[in-house]
Amino acid sequence: MSSATAQSRENRMFWTYWSASATSSVGSAVTTIALPLTGVLVLHATPFQMGLIAAASYVAWIVIGLPSGVIVQRLPLRGTQVAMDMTRAIAIASVPVAWWLDRLTLTQLIVVALVISFANVIFDVANFTFLPRVVPKDQLQARNSLMSGTHAASQLGGPSIGGLAVQLMGAVPTLLLDAISYVASALLLRSLPDVPHQPPVDTSPMGERIRKGWRFVSRHPIMGPCMWDATAINFVCGGQLALFAVYLVREVDAPAGLVGFLLAAEGVGSLIGAALVPALVRSIGSARLCLVGGFVSVVGAFVLPLGSGVPAYVAFALGNIVFALGVVVVSTTTRTYRQIAAPPELLSRVMATVRFVSWGAIPVGGLVAGAVGQWVGLREALFLLAGVSLVGPLVLVLSPVRHLRDFPESAEHAEGEAGSVGELEADDAADQTQDQRNLQH
Repeated sequence: MSSATAQSRENRMFWTYWSASATSSVGSAVTTIALPLTGVLVLHATPFQMGLIAAASYVAWIVIGLPSGVIVQRLPLRGTQVAMDMTRAIAIASVPVAWWLDRLTLTQLIVVALVISFANVIFDVANFTFLPRVVPKDQLQARNSLMSGTHAASQLGGPSIGGLAVQLMGAVPTLLLDAISYVASALLLRSLPDVPHQPPVDTSPMGERIRKGWRFVSRHPIMGPCMWDATAINFVCGGQLALFAVYLVREVDAPAGLVGFLLAAEGVGSLIGAALVPALVRSIGSARLCLVGGFVSVVGAFVLPLGSGVPAYVAFALGNIVFALGVVVVSTTTRTYRQIAAPPELLSRVMATVRFVSWGAIPVGGLVAGAVGQWVGLREALFLLAGVSLVGPLVLVLSPVRHLRDFPESAEHAEGEAGSVGELEADDAADQTQDQRNLQH
């Protein structure tokens, strides 16, 4: 195959992949406003119950986050993504059906959130493992920035569309838009040229393979701190996810249509951040940019709960923009680094390990914030979350990241810092020998 033909094929695969992701993201962004408003307006959920819904949406990262990397390694990437899209479509479509039959309950909302959560875990690990298969390494930063920008654009338009749709049609019928988007995404992914399935070279038991991925990330001098930084950020995001809709409706009296626009402000910040990342990486370096982005998000988190009436709307929108800008800067730079620095045979396990820890903090943040919000008040809970957001950048300041201008760009360098795969296997063998000795004694 000529280089021009290969490049054309790679471009075609990427843009189909991009179209599927964009379609699904818009629908999911609609649901970020329609599902909470279904709980608040239709089922009259309390702050703690909203925390349960938020926790259910991400709890799968705690349950199957670690083994998901090994599971994805054993499955064809395209087929896995298609199956998860259809699973999510069926789950979300069940809510309008139950509502039309007058059978919708809070329990069903939680169950639907759980099903989507488990499908999201497998889909996301497969999705991020798939991208480096169709994009050359030297284009990953630009492609990841484009993906982040697209996600940001969907976060900008999706909640706005969702808020207006809820105002016009009601919260529950609006969820059908997300179900349709998942079906469209599945059809687009199904049209992709299949990436040849590569059975894992490592045939050791699942527990040992999970352990290798965990040890690679947790012992890595850069990936480890970045993972804990993301964990702190996602704890805060989980709390915000639980409180935002109920805070806007009950604390500052925002109508449903305005709630959508205020939540969409996140997309503005994400879009700005994603657009700036490539230029900022070149000018100040990826590691420094990660530090700056972390502190920017802290500022946004403290602005979010300020004011009352119209000033509260302005503060919420501005804080949402600034917080999201900082978060997307950090997530884009660290995700690209993991995709470049992780050995190919460990990539899915590295992505799963990071997601297990960092995304596992989202349901915890949702439950804690829901309980705190019901106990001390919604505005007070948001200020406490802002204080927690400071933990993320402080973790990086106390790590080797503070000495770097850029994250290392080669897998060889990364392996040199964290230990090669072979060294990890040797360490595992040594640990197993020691375990046997301990048993003997």
